[in-house]
Amino acid sequence: MKILKSNGISAFGGLNFVIEELDTKEIGKILNEALPKLGGQSKYNWRDLLYSYWSVFFCGGDCAEDLSGNFKPSLSQSPKLKVPSPDRVLNRLKGLAEPATKFSTGRGEHLHQFAINGKLTELNLKILKRIANLTGSMVDLDYDNTVCHTEKEDAQITYKKCHGYVPGVALVGSNVVYVENRNGRSNAGILQSETLERMFAHLENHNVKTNRFRADSASYEFRTIRTIEKHTNRFYVKARMSPAMDTVISLVKEWETVGNKEDGIYRGEAFYTPFKRAARDHKMQDELHTYRFIVTKERRKDGQINTFTGEACIYSIIITNDEESEPDSIVFYYDQRGAIEREFEVLKHDFGWRKLPFSSLEQNQVYLQIMAICRNIYHYIINLFSKKVKGLRPKYRIKKFIFRFIAVPAKWVYRSRQWHLRVYGAIHWET
Repeated sequence: MKILKSNGISAFGGLNFVIEELDTKEIGKILNEALPKLGGQSKYNWRDLLYSYWSVFFCGGDCAEDLSGNFKPSLSQSPKLKVPSPDRVLNRLKGLAEPATKFSTGRGEHLHQFAINGKLTELNLKILKRIANLTGSMVDLDYDNTVCHTEKEDAQITYKKCHGYVPGVALVGSNVVYVENRNGRSNAGILQSETLERMFAHLENHNVKTNRFRADSASYEFRTIRTIEKHTNRFYVKARMSPAMDTVISLVKEWETVGNKEDGIYRGEAFYTPFKRAARDHKMQDELHTYRFIVTKERRKDGQINTFTGEACIYSIIITNDEESEPDSIVFYYDQRGAIEREFEVLKHDFGWRKLPFSSLEQNQVYLQIMAICRNIYHYIINLFSKKVKGLRPKYRIKKFIFRFIAVPAKWVYRSRQWHLRVYGAIHWET
């Protein structure tokens, strides 16, 4: 086999279209203006640093070190991008970290360590303003926490019995709008009310109003529910099973069959005033409200009797202030939040959340937010390019996008005092 060398050809020609679109949206300009000013002697600006870092993931890499060993020869051929070393990128990202904050719950001596970075939250929302047009809109917001397993020195034991962090994440559709990192010992329910207050403050500062809000049972707490209700029109939160929920179940007067009768699934509703003890402890009895509870019960296959209800059933309960929608519609809408687990999988496997590069909570908070912005950019790119390129679909994960679009040979040619991109492949681009 004879080999003919072709110098100057990049294996990732499709990446040039991504960079061109980001510049069209002035993402580089936003980065340079929103992030701390770099010294005049700096060879690379924030556009160079973050475009290069994000390019690693758009080309199939998973760490900064890929910049020097695997991708720099190809990326450096572009006249529109200066590619720094991995150390330069990581040191600049470390410089964006803000000191972690320690909070006390008033019970016990343990302090809860949170990493909060308002500047990067603002940067993310400014970019989303350009690519997702969130400003001035009413949105549906999902909030949840996920476990990022890591053996970093400061990582604590999580509820999954592994060392790691438990970042809280808010999403509008597939767009990450807020990330707040917390150490493993601080589970999702602890001080969530304060976390949500900070989140809503950032969103409302950008004129993003929340229409509907969904969350799991970690949000079923008196002060958290009051915070959610204050900032949203309607909310849907899964209630934790407790003696109070046994009271709610007993208040259901009519049970309607869901699906086939043989399935043994029934649904009903009741109105109840929860959190009476918590309101008394916080001296906030005047803020007690009556809410609607949607109760679904399913017959247990093993026949085990519930001690409190006397029925062999498994119960699922949703608390809401929506008094107009049908119970089935509420349950269907709430169950759709299961898609947030898929978004966590995408963040961890496609955008590096399972491979944290730094050694401290606050520095990894920077990484989580920077890669969340990268995920938002990809969501915009795949939706836009799927309208212009034959063979792309909006639901494609980044691996398929790389194979079908990014991994196309291309070469930059300087001719007539202009740079031209010569593509050696079939990219069916429609303008």
